[in-house]
Amino acid sequence: MTGILTAILSVTAIGAVLAVILSAASKVMAVEVDERLARVQEILPGSNCGACGYPGCAGYAEALIADKDLKQNLCSPGGPGVVKELNKILGGEGGEAEIKRAVVRCRGDVQQKKMDYIGIKTCAAAKQLSGGEGACAFGCLGYGDCKIACPSDAICIEHGLASININKCTGCGLCVKTCPNQIISVEAGGLKSVVLCANIEKGAVVRKKCSHGCIGCGKCARECNSGAVSLKDNLAIIDSEKCTACGHCAEICVTHCIKSFAQ
Repeated sequence: MTGILTAILSVTAIGAVLAVILSAASKVMAVEVDERLARVQEILPGSNCGACGYPGCAGYAEALIADKDLKQNLCSPGGPGVVKELNKILGGEGGEAEIKRAVVRCRGDVQQKKMDYIGIKTCAAAKQLSGGEGACAFGCLGYGDCKIACPSDAICIEHGLASININKCTGCGLCVKTCPNQIISVEAGGLKSVVLCANIEKGAVVRKKCSHGCIGCGKCARECNSGAVSLKDNLAIIDSEKCTACGHCAEICVTHCIKSFAQ
């Protein structure tokens, strides 16, 4: 009996000593947490899309607390409301919310078919099997992986082509990460004029695959008064910062692959 009591007392004493050590260590090694961090995390939408350039909303919140000069308007999905609340918590003015919208660079509903695909109905699966059923390897696969990924229900599939409702789109960029053909892009500053094609093949080849593909004729680049249009790898590219949204390039495009959202 004495041995048992001795063991119990010994264990109790050791536990008490360790408790005192841990208590002291917790105070000495404690890391102070800015009380604003929890408030900022609560304000952010929680979509963890990465549009702000940080690994999720928590990463952006921590960066805001750590760097007082960091822009408070980088959360595109949050919009003006989030910017306003962040200004209240962090002080100062974070500027207006950045307007970002996604666009599908394809008019794939008019491209030729090379086969009938009967596999798993996802873009990722179709991509693995000869690049899908469309003749254009740069076109929309049309099975809606982007639609599933969109948290704002801004994407629908019409006639085998992903279509984005710019009034619902928050520019989070999750659709960009999901598209296996990488034909979705997020445009900063809102949409002006966009080339709805990603095919970099020569014009004659493009013509055989899609009636609305860019053939790299350069007419849009030659007639753009603001110098916003250029050609790269047989494909017209529009610089949104230089674009004045006049819509002239869309009017003169011989294959109608340029869309002006300002019209």
